[in-house]
Amino acid sequence: MSTDRLNRIDKLIKQYVDNHIFSGAAAIIVHNGKVVYYKGIGFDDAEMKASMKKDEIFRIASQTKAITSTAVMILYEEGKLLLDDPISKYIPEFKSPVVLDKFNESDTTYTTVPAKREITIRDLLTHTSGIDYAVIGSKDMEKIYAKEGIPSGIATENKVLGTEIRKLGKMPLLHQPGEKFTYGLNTDVLGYLVELLSGMSLDEFFRKRIFDPLGMKDSYFNIPKEKHNRLANVNTFDSSHHLVNLPPVYQGLHADYPNRNTTYFSGGAGLSSTAYDYAIFLQMMLNGGIYNGKRILSPNAVRMMTMNQIGDLFLGVDKFGLGFQIVTERGSSKNPSNIGTFSWGGYFGTTYWADPKENLCALLMTQIQPSPTAPQNDMAAKFKVLVYQAINN
Repeated sequence: MSTDRLNRIDKLIKQYVDNHIFSGAAAIIVHNGKVVYYKGIGFDDAEMKASMKKDEIFRIASQTKAITSTAVMILYEEGKLLLDDPISKYIPEFKSPVVLDKFNESDTTYTTVPAKREITIRDLLTHTSGIDYAVIGSKDMEKIYAKEGIPSGIATENKVLGTEIRKLGKMPLLHQPGEKFTYGLNTDVLGYLVELLSGMSLDEFFRKRIFDPLGMKDSYFNIPKEKHNRLANVNTFDSSHHLVNLPPVYQGLHADYPNRNTTYFSGGAGLSSTAYDYAIFLQMMLNGGIYNGKRILSPNAVRMMTMNQIGDLFLGVDKFGLGFQIVTERGSSKNPSNIGTFSWGGYFGTTYWADPKENLCALLMTQIQPSPTAPQNDMAAKFKVLVYQAINN
């Protein structure tokens, strides 16, 4: 890759910092297994007092999903489950699911109809089960979940995963299993499945089976006390639209939740990590399931995870595999990523992709709330362009 052309990325990120879109970002690019770009640019805080370090720990939220999906595939390869098993085989509360029919907004009562079939593990991996999201999902399901206290998994404290997932199993589905793509709490259900089948907490399973073997030394549900000062600040905008640090408590949630010793290990949104650590995970996937001699998955498991698993169901121009968005021919016509590139991002403004054809992965990590606005989304798209324009061969 061209060093001169990679330097354009510095100017791009600095432009967004100077324009007060966010205070700073960390970015990493790995090409053919080598780190070719790894920098922190700008500041960790909106007051611009501390520089953004490249190894700061970020709340990666939904980037947790790919790691939980990998944990499920590890158990799949050990013969502990089949992808088309009904989830009720392992979590009985999901037996005989029902689908929302009519919702009365005035008193939050509702009627249901029987589901045509059971939810499978594959449905959960592909977000086609009909399970919605708490807090950020559809209006009716948000209210149904709120009434029962179902958490989103972000900054969730003083709860236990199994207790909440068993409650979720008794909730109605938004639609019939397998008939639509609905981004929801599916991966939190899978996290509890991993706990049941492994006999470990999800925290322990990640550590023993994924993080320690790969050398991911900065990925946690609960950041150790000695690393608390490495947690990046979250930006937001005040009433005058000036960039400020997120208040300590924001919409009832503690901004420093990764430092607060949670007992709720959300498979969908709970992790914090660094750009470097997550690049290791992506390189393992690009290598066909192996990294530094440690095999996590077989090449065929990786193939299954990174191919279209939702058929003709609609998901914009792209499709979805087992835990990842997958670039299609149409999607590849819209941006430089090749067909088969797999990707996703996180609620606080983190994004990643891995391109098997180029043997390339890249991450751009910021921390901003509310969810990233159009200017920051533009920056992520421009970052992708600048990564690809630096490839020489």
